Amino acid sequence: MMKLEGALFPWRFRVVLGLLGIMVAAIAWRIIDLQVVDRAFLKGQGDARSVRHIPIPAHRGLITDRNGEPLAVSTPVTTLWANAKEMQTAKEKWPALAAALGQDPKALAERLEAQANKEFIYLVRGLTPEQGQAVLDLKVPGVYGIEEFRRFYPAGEVTAHMVGFTDIDDHGREGVELAYDEWLAGVPGKRQVIKDRRGRLIKDVQVTKNAKAGKPLALSIDLRLQYLANRELRNAIIENGAKAGSLVIMDVKTGEILAMVNQPTYNPNNRRNLQPAMMRNRAMIDVFEPGSTMKAISMAAAIETGRWKPTDTVEVYPGSLQIGKYTIKDVSKSEGPVLDLAGILINSSNVGMSKIAFDIGGETIFRLAQKVGLGQDTGLGFPGERVGNLPNYRDWRKAETATLSYGYGVSVTAIQLVHAFSALANNGRLAPLTLIKTDKAPQTTQVLPEAVAKTMQTMLQQVIEAPRGVFRAQVPAYHVGGKSGTARKTSVGTKGYAENSYRSLFAGFGPMSDPRYAIVVVIDEPTKAGYFGGLVSAPVFSRVMSGTLRLMNITPDNLPPTQQANATPVVPLKANGGRG
Repeated sequence: MMKLEGALFPWRFRVVLGLLGIMVAAIAWRIIDLQVVDRAFLKGQGDARSVRHIPIPAHRGLITDRNGEPLAVSTPVTTLWANAKEMQTAKEKWPALAAALGQDPKALAERLEAQANKEFIYLVRGLTPEQGQAVLDLKVPGVYGIEEFRRFYPAGEVTAHMVGFTDIDDHGREGVELAYDEWLAGVPGKRQVIKDRRGRLIKDVQVTKNAKAGKPLALSIDLRLQYLANRELRNAIIENGAKAGSLVIMDVKTGEILAMVNQPTYNPNNRRNLQPAMMRNRAMIDVFEPGSTMKAISMAAAIETGRWKPTDTVEVYPGSLQIGKYTIKDVSKSEGPVLDLAGILINSSNVGMSKIAFDIGGETIFRLAQKVGLGQDTGLGFPGERVGNLPNYRDWRKAETATLSYGYGVSVTAIQLVHAFSALANNGRLAPLTLIKTDKAPQTTQVLPEAVAKTMQTMLQQVIEAPRGVFRAQVPAYHVGGKSGTARKTSVGTKGYAENSYRSLFAGFGPMSDPRYAIVVVIDEPTKAGYFGGLVSAPVFSRVMSGTLRLMNITPDNLPPTQQANATPVVPLKANGGRG
């Protein structure tokens, strides 16, 4: 009888059994380790293959005017994307998908074929939720939707330059949208979901991070005044055959910009045919020589020195002044050979202003111009804003002194010019400019003695109301003050000025009983019925100031006597109102 081989070698059998036992024990321990002790490893590996985090878009902050009227709002939209690789399995549904998307079936098929290896491509962005759901209801394999937000601008072109716009990813690209992008943007959240290997959603697990909405922003502008200013500026551009224009309304007490409009403009809700020139916020970007509007600043500098008082006179005959090879000329004939200070402003005499400037020196005018903000950063932080140029010379020669005094050789923006005139209107106090609504009194700076500012208010009122004044700037039932200006445009690419190319300007404020609002009007290259500031820009100032004072419920300070209430006002025949 033969013995089993195992019985002949019992130790070898036991070794095999031992090894098998050890292997079983190791496997059992590993199972226990993975399922009990170190279960996070398997969970992590599983999650890496199925758990995904989907971003939750943040609602961009609301932009409103000072009265809460919406200027920029975010509306939910649906963006459709596709897994092109997955879509290759359902080519028969592509025509129906193209029809639902409003796209050419052949073009869509070629695009999907060309990107067949990609797992993410955009099909269309910014659909309404209803449109997006209609496409998803087709249940085309590989087509998915995500929720996003799209910016909408209720006021359209009226506030386009100030508010700006966002791009397709909801990031600010122009205007306030860009300047305050971080404030408005918010912080996206995250949602945890489970997907299968084909990327299909299996389960919406939880929100791991809530989206934080952007903060709201109340601008300083009054939408009523914005509409008023836009309408009057647009009409003036058409009536005068002008190239472009800007208009700014400012509250001189608070420094708030109540309206800022430009022409041409654009619709931020539809930018398909947008031209770059339409996007320029000319009130902040375009620089120009202020022309005769600068005489108000120069005259204030003269009175501040104490060397000049309103009753002093200057000989302006014969209307020209030779300085070396340069000849200074008055545009129109003055009412006499000798003018007092108000007369120099009323007649817009370059000769008279130059002679005063020679006496006080160019440095004196430069210092006041600098104090009132000309050639300086406004502090608004607006994208692309320019500071202009206020030249300063070690040795102020007569030519530089004269040209500065009547507004040449210096460049400013419309926003700087209205800021400078606000100091005259606010009794010499300059409030910092702001595009944001403020509820508290700002910290103002006394840049000009109050007595000097009030003297200038009286003189600028005469500029409008005197028999030879700029009568087109008068506002019914209110006393207002201001100064017109006409500046030749420099020739691009060459030295000197272009032929028959002008900017018509008017800067003023009111009501004179307690000046509250300053307005600057700039009309670029008018081609019909003249180009003088008193002829082109003054009527715009009159209409906008009239509407502003009424909309803001300002009590009239120039009502006629009771017995003359129904009388028809007579415009002086000899008033020309067309100098600048």
